[in-house]
Order: sequence, then structure tokens, then C-alpha cells
Amino acid sequence: MPLTQPENPQAHGLHTVSDVMTQTVVAVGRDAPFKEIVQTMDQWKVSALPVLEGEGRVVGVVSEADLLPKEEFRDSDPSRFEQRRRLEDLAKAGALTAGELMSTPAICVHADAALSQAARIMAVRHVKRLPVVDAEGLLQGVVSRSDLLKVFLRPDADIAEEVRQVVMERLFPGQEISVGVQEGVVTLTGPVHDTSFIPVAARLCRAVEGVVDVTCELTGHGGPAPRATGP
Repeated sequence: MPLTQPENPQAHGLHTVSDVMTQTVVAVGRDAPFKEIVQTMDQWKVSALPVLEGEGRVVGVVSEADLLPKEEFRDSDPSRFEQRRRLEDLAKAGALTAGELMSTPAICVHADAALSQAARIMAVRHVKRLPVVDAEGLLQGVVSRSDLLKVFLRPDADIAEEVRQVVMERLFPGQEISVGVQEGVVTLTGPVHDTSFIPVAARLCRAVEGVVDVTCELTGHGGPAPRATGP
């Protein structure tokens, strides 16, 4: 079955992993043999596969890195490397099934997690894709680095509308503030009654999914206010 993508990711705000994840996922069971794993990765053009048991609970992930020791140690006596390489790598060189090869416990993320949380997990754990699971650990999908970048496909008009409704109308109700967005860069202009909210407005705008940067030119009614800077 082909991998499927979420329905038109540009048509609405993307806030959680469930908005961008691939919903139909290729996976293997614990007993999947080495060659089948390689063939599956090649067929579906993926670099890692969730390993499932029971009704679909994720128990590990097998990646290209888990498979490489078999080739690396092909022409060498593993005993020569025991002092220089992890014993785990040596064990994987002789592994035959997904259960023996997989990294466990699997590094996963929940479907309702914020996109920023998934991005942090990938960065800290140095992985390119994460299985997406529910509260019981059952596989719901997979999210990749490229999936997370889909937030920057949001049309400028959608970003502007969210900034107006979620940020401006709450911080500056009834005040005439211009919100412009070009190539993901938000520009705020106009006078406000309370300049103490200006840094807050800039920070909240940066938190809107798809925003690349914020130029804040809001001023107090009595004159220019300090320019909002920083993340």
C-alpha cells in the first residue's frame, strides 16, 4: 500500500504532529528477516522502519545504521574490534531479524504533540523520523524532518489571518493594527494603547506556525515605542 500524506497541508493551520505526519506507514514485525528489511527499505525509499508486535504496538525501530555493521565487519574478525567498538555493534553484525537488530525502546512522539516538540526530539536524539503513537503505544503514523517543514508552506494569507485573530485581537482589541505577511515574514504596524504588550505581540507572532520572522513596527499613541527584538 502506498504511503499517504495528510489532506492538503496548505489548506489549514498546522499545529500538531497529526497535522503533518504520514498516516499509512510501512513497518515490520520482530521476526522479519534481515534481507526482507533491506528490501522493504529499498522498495519504500525509507531509512528506518518501526518494529511492531501484537496489535501494532511499537517496540523498536530498525534503521540503516542498525544494518550496516553486517557489511562493516564482513571481512574482519569481530574480536579485533571489541576494545574499540560497542558490543552492541558487534551483536548487530551477527543479527538476523528485526527483533535482534532494532534499537529499543523506540524514540516516539504522540500525535497531539506540538511540531516544535517533535523537532526538538529529532535534534537532540539525532534521528530523521519518529514513529507517532497513541496513549497505548500503538502506531498511528510517522513524522519526518521534511514533514515538519510543511508548516512553511502555509499561504501568507492564512498566517496573517491567524496573527490577527489569535494575537492582535486578544492583545489589542478594537485597535487598528496592520498585519502584513510576505514570504512568511510578518510585519506589524500601527499605534497601540499599551506599549508593554509590544514585545509579547512579537513573541506570540513568532510562535504562529509558518512564520519565518517578525518585523514589529508598532508604536505608542504618543510616539515610537522601543523596537521588539529577540526570540
